[in-house]
Amino acid sequence: MSNLYVQSLHVHPVKSVAGTAPDEIVVEPWGPAGDRRWAVVDMTGAVITQRQQARLALAAARPLPGGRVELSGPGMPGLVVEVPEPGPLEPVVLFGKKIETVVAAAAAAEWFTAYLGQPARLVHLDDPAVRRPVDPDYALPGETVSLADAYPLLLATSASLDALNELIARGDHPEEGPLPMNRFRPNLVVGGPAEPWAEDGWRRIAIGDAVFRGVRECGRCIVTTTDQRTSERGREPLKTLARHRRIGKSLAFGRQLAPVVTGTVRVGDEVRVLE
Repeated sequence: MSNLYVQSLHVHPVKSVAGTAPDEIVVEPWGPAGDRRWAVVDMTGAVITQRQQARLALAAARPLPGGRVELSGPGMPGLVVEVPEPGPLEPVVLFGKKIETVVAAAAAAEWFTAYLGQPARLVHLDDPAVRRPVDPDYALPGETVSLADAYPLLLATSASLDALNELIARGDHPEEGPLPMNRFRPNLVVGGPAEPWAEDGWRRIAIGDAVFRGVRECGRCIVTTTDQRTSERGREPLKTLARHRRIGKSLAFGRQLAPVVTGTVRVGDEVRVLE
């Protein structure tokens, strides 16, 4: 397979909040540098995502040097949040698992509390190398991940999105399509002459300086039904994925990746399928 290339790159500094589309990313063992190192939590320590608060889609986080982030959102003043100094670790809960984090400054808690209309705090994952191992059922020894749902990176292809949108157009809710790629919040979008769903079989790929192993399909949730521009929910793509893309218990779209060799990946880089 040839002529595949990186069509776009995406980094989301705060989990479930809009991010940026840089021209290049530095791939670290736990994912793109700066990706999902911050998360919003409620007062019990449970991570808040668009699953619970669709309004998070309308907020944005811009990465700044040194790991800082600048927050923005409708009706809210901008806020620059500094990386918290080393201090007491705060356990938070993501998908039933505890992860130790550091709480950000009170101004960040006030910002998200006002924005979401519920008490909330912002936390930072200080050391991904030790804080959160990848699911041992699918990990290689020593693999870790940031505050992403499960794995260091998510890849999607434009060919598969086109195929999905064709299925939606012929389905029960054609008025909801076509869907944009941001519904799926990938890190890597691959363009070029791939067959739809070809990524399901990619076991090892090279992009730029980096090499990745394909771990498994990405099971999709209600976040994909959320319009990232309005925060309104629909029924697609889950209705169509349930009909056409059920893999085991997953409604699948995209491929989860783990870095084998770290390095820099740039928009336009060739994507080479090694296995």
